[in-house]
Amino acid sequence: MRAHWKMAFCAAGLLAVGGGWWRLAYEGSAGTMSKAGEAFVASLSAEQREKAVMPFDSPKRLDWHFIPKDSRKGLQLKDMTDAQRKAAMALLQSGVSEVGAGKAETIMASEMILKSLQKKETPVRDPQRYYFTVFGQPEATGRWGWSVEGHHLSLNFTVEDGRLLSSTPTFFGANPAEIKTEVAGAPKVGTRLLRKEEQLGFDLYNSLTEDQIKIALLAAKAPADIRGPADQQPPKAAAEGLPAASMTDEQVKTLKALITAYTENMPKDVAEYRWLAIDKAGFEKIHFAWAGAGKSGVGHYYRVQGPSFLIEFNNTQPDLAGNIANHIHSVWRNTAGDFGVEQ
Repeated sequence: MRAHWKMAFCAAGLLAVGGGWWRLAYEGSAGTMSKAGEAFVASLSAEQREKAVMPFDSPKRLDWHFIPKDSRKGLQLKDMTDAQRKAAMALLQSGVSEVGAGKAETIMASEMILKSLQKKETPVRDPQRYYFTVFGQPEATGRWGWSVEGHHLSLNFTVEDGRLLSSTPTFFGANPAEIKTEVAGAPKVGTRLLRKEEQLGFDLYNSLTEDQIKIALLAAKAPADIRGPADQQPPKAAAEGLPAASMTDEQVKTLKALITAYTENMPKDVAEYRWLAIDKAGFEKIHFAWAGAGKSGVGHYYRVQGPSFLIEFNNTQPDLAGNIANHIHSVWRNTAGDFGVEQ
């Protein structure tokens, strides 16, 4: 169903609807999420709900991370029945596109590889160790939210009065980024998770002239990780690097394809909103910044930042087999504030 847009933009380029400072004023995804959230909660026992359902204002709603933690908020797939797991995955699929769901499921399945390579036995490596949490009640009025989180995956959503208020932070990671080990039940050797996100970054950086590189290159060595992992709000630092206004038409085309590699993970109306916000704020104001090597197998990092969004990509860590720079962290954040909270 076509999203119902009811939007007006303030001078700063941030979305403002109904007097609010920002609202994702469409109902398509939010309605699907509400139905999926209601079905998921209804499938749970009273004991399971104690873990899976929390008050909307719980501090844990803003507590996110993508590392392999010993414990997390919510109810993990491992502790659900087959029917409950089906309802949980339907909830996940309501928040992403078919492309995004495929990435999420591949990330989960990749835990089989890490489990096989882990020298020390640990329960942390498990494709069913992904946690689902609902905050508040999935209803037509009021606010509620939900999250899916585990190693290398963190999806976070907030709904208000039947409309989507926030869809960030959106995190996808990959270890290994390119699968080089055959493991039963895991993705096949040669699978390159987050391929577009990485390759298009290389394509854009390697298309730059020497003068453009002087502006785009932040450092010869890539940072160890993205900035502020697990911070409740994105970094406030001003955009750095080469502005789109200083790029050639072909470079702009590649930049748009790179951004699309992230927006296509989301449902059509969410992706459309993100692009509408980008265009309204001014595509020419987007900056592209790079650090590290311009080839695979060596640490590299990039940042794409505009008035409405921030993308960060980092591939510096080795995988568990020791292959250098084969471990990706990537995130999309809302520069106005994540979790529907203005910063």
